[in-house]
Amino acid sequence: MIGILDELPLVAILRRLVPEEAVEVGEALVAAGFRTLEVPLNSPRPLESIARLAEALGDRAIVGAGTVLTPAEAHAVADAGGRLMVSPNTDAAVIAAARDRNMLALPGVFTATEAFAALAAGADALKLFPAEIAGPAGLKALRAVLPAGTRVYAVGGVSPETIPAWRAAGASGAGLGSALFTPGRSAAEVGERAAAFVSAWRAAN
Repeated sequence: MIGILDELPLVAILRRLVPEEAVEVGEALVAAGFRTLEVPLNSPRPLESIARLAEALGDRAIVGAGTVLTPAEAHAVADAGGRLMVSPNTDAAVIAAARDRNMLALPGVFTATEAFAALAAGADALKLFPAEIAGPAGLKALRAVLPAGTRVYAVGGVSPETIPAWRAAGASGAGLGSALFTPGRSAAEVGERAAAFVSAWRAAN
C-alpha cells in the first residue's frame, strides 16, 4: 500500500470537510491526480466523511484521518474504512495501533529525537510539522542523519511556489491544507488548486 504514496506523494488535508461534500471534493482531487486524502478528526463528523470517501474512491485513493491522538481513535478510523493514520506528534502506542490495523502510519516529528522514535515504533513515513517553522534548511539538516530511504513529508505552509525548495531539501512529499481546501471552496476550485500542486511537484522532479 505504501507504493500508492509514491505515485504522487501529496496528501490532501481536508480539515473541516463535511460528509455532504466529501465525495464531490474527493472525486475532484482524484481527477487532478491525488491518491492520498486525509480528513482530520477535528472536522465535523470525520468518520462519516472517511467512510463515504473510502466507499466512493475504493482502490483509486488511500483515505484516512489526521490529528489521530489515541489508539482508540486509530481503531475507529480503521473501522470506518480508513487506511492512513496521520498525527501531529509521535506516540508509539498510536503508531502501533495503526500498524495493528494495517494502516499506514505517518506521525508528526520536528526533531531528530522524535524522528528516530517514530521510526523505531514502526512509522511508514514521517510528517515534518510544522514545516514552515523548520524550513527547507531544517529538513536538509534532518535528512543528514536519517536512514537513507526514509520518507519525510513537509506539512504546514507548503505552496506550489515553495515545492521546488522543499524537493531540493529532500522532501519525499508534502501535506497540503488550507492552500488546497477550505470550507466553502467549491469542488471545482479544489480541483484547480490540486492540479497546480500536481504540476509543481512533477516539474520539481
